[in-house]
Formats: sequence, C-alpha cells, structure tokens
Amino acid sequence: MIWDIIIGLAIGAVAGWLAGIIMGSKGGLLFNIILGIVGGLIGGPLLGAIGVSFAGKLGTIICSTIGACLVIFVVRLIKK
Repeated sequence: MIWDIIIGLAIGAVAGWLAGIIMGSKGGLLFNIILGIVGGLIGGPLLGAIGVSFAGKLGTIICSTIGACLVIFVVRLIKK
C-alpha cells in the first residue's frame, strides 16, 4: 500500500519533470509531482478514449507526461 503511493509519487514527479522540460515550464519538485498526477488523471482517460493504451510503469510515465503537457498547454491558453 505505502509502496504504491511512493511509486505513484515518483512516477508523477518524473512525468511532471519531463513535461516541464518538453514544454519549457519551470517548477519545483512538488509542482512536478502535482503536474504529473493531474497529467495522469487527464492523459489516461483521454488517450483511452482515442484507443491508445500503454502498459507498465514506462507506459504510465508516457501517458502522464502527455497529459501533463496538455495541462501546461491549457493553462497557458487560459493565462493569455
């Protein structure tokens, strides 16, 4: 149980960090974790709806990174 939470936070941090690099966003560790988790919550259902699925931890990181990039993109649109 606790390991699942720790692994989820680590995956969220990696996904948020990757999205920050891809999108040129700057944020700390906590921001990256939150961004990665939100990205996973958005990316999973969105990619599933178009028929794309990823398996394993690497797939989860890819899916969360795509979702986090979308979150950054939408936030930038709203800020303008």
